[in-house]
Amino acid sequence: MNYLAHAFLSFNHPDILVGNMINDFVKGKQQYTYSPEIQKGLRLHRFIDHFTDHHPATRASYKLMYKAVGRYGNALTDVIYDHFLANDIREFPDDQSLLHFALKTYSLLEARKDILPEPFLVMLPYMKDHNWLYNYRKPEGIKKSFVGVGRRSTHLKSTESAFTLFEMEYPFLKECYYSLWDDLKPATEEELNKLLND
Repeated sequence: MNYLAHAFLSFNHPDILVGNMINDFVKGKQQYTYSPEIQKGLRLHRFIDHFTDHHPATRASYKLMYKAVGRYGNALTDVIYDHFLANDIREFPDDQSLLHFALKTYSLLEARKDILPEPFLVMLPYMKDHNWLYNYRKPEGIKKSFVGVGRRSTHLKSTESAFTLFEMEYPFLKECYYSLWDDLKPATEEELNKLLND
């Protein structure tokens, strides 16, 4: 799962949200420099990633995207899942509910600028100005996200074939998302409750 899912699966806990969002920028013992609640957010992020990566639906998605971009299929599948979450009317009934969630997330992160890792802090204005969390809803937003993954990668020359595959296999990928989400959301909520009561 990508940024939107990690934000959503923080279940309105601000410090959990911070940890969940910055995890990829926190290495090794750096995690212990954060408050206990933010550390729980870091751990929750890792739980979400592990659950997602080992789910049969995700393995099917990865296998499909591998045809277009090899090992980068994992990263692009995470972006695709955020697209389907952004369009999941059970979670975001309309544009305004998603927009409200996105703006609230940026605001919570900005309020904690003093503790964000430098690379995330550099990225945050771009995330907000281009409204990544909201724009996952649109195919063109996914296309831009694919390009961003390609730009940050060492060996991925183009993501055009991946986006074409995304469009062609849209119903299949959507089915994979629903299969995963229906298991991931309750499992993550249960894991968060354990962490909060630990």
